[in-house]
Amino acid sequence: MIKNSKNALCIGINDYPGTGSDLSGCVNDANDWADVLKGRGFTVQRILNKDATGEVMRSSIRELIRAAKKGDSVIITYSGHGSFVPDLDGDEPDGTDECLCPHDISSNGPITDDDLFELYSAGQRGVKTVMISDSCHSGSVTRFAPISTPPTTRSKDAPQRKVRFLPPETYLSKREFAKLGKRRARRVSSPPGRYAALLLAGCQDTEYSYDAWFEGRANGAFSFVALSALSSLKENATYGDWFNAIRAKLPSQQYPQTPNLYGSRQMKRWRVLQ
Repeated sequence: MIKNSKNALCIGINDYPGTGSDLSGCVNDANDWADVLKGRGFTVQRILNKDATGEVMRSSIRELIRAAKKGDSVIITYSGHGSFVPDLDGDEPDGTDECLCPHDISSNGPITDDDLFELYSAGQRGVKTVMISDSCHSGSVTRFAPISTPPTTRSKDAPQRKVRFLPPETYLSKREFAKLGKRRARRVSSPPGRYAALLLAGCQDTEYSYDAWFEGRANGAFSFVALSALSSLKENATYGDWFNAIRAKLPSQQYPQTPNLYGSRQMKRWRVLQ
């Protein structure tokens, strides 16, 4: 009997040259996700900071998706800035395409939700593909659709929290902003009712995800809460169960971000990180 493979890609970007908007906790997030996934039998690839260019991110996701066969599991985690660009193909109700921000976004632009949809849709049916995104405007980034908070650390060198949002004007001129929207004006379709991936996102499309300090260490608020919630789950817990445990902690007064879980009912019944 052929054993199904379990592969993961963990991306974390703190450094954004030329933007004046570096982060602190994204590499820690990626390493934390990688450690947990390795402990659950996944073969893990990490892409951190300067290695996480747009080209490398796209090619790594593409290779992972294309290599997966029916019954295999693929998990991709992303921690870094989120952003948006104009939507000129008319497929987004809010008129914008949500984006991930590679390390080289200032020179080569973002990765849009259209890009990700196309990458994920290239996969075979029957592959369990999950994306976990801890960035601003991540609520539908794959295109599918006082409360108690953990202790934090304050210091002049470690701001309590920072939003993981990169305004388009920090990396695009007005002309480039318009051109990017035109380059993305291509509708990518898939068979009716098919979700390309299950998305667990740190916030809604219109919200911020927070970069913060927990117990003296930098992390994303969503990643910290999500990973902490794993320990409270039963052995055969589903992604729906995990999501409910996360929502018990977020949003909070300190971190007003509302996590999202997008996917079919069947996907939400998949066992967590399996």
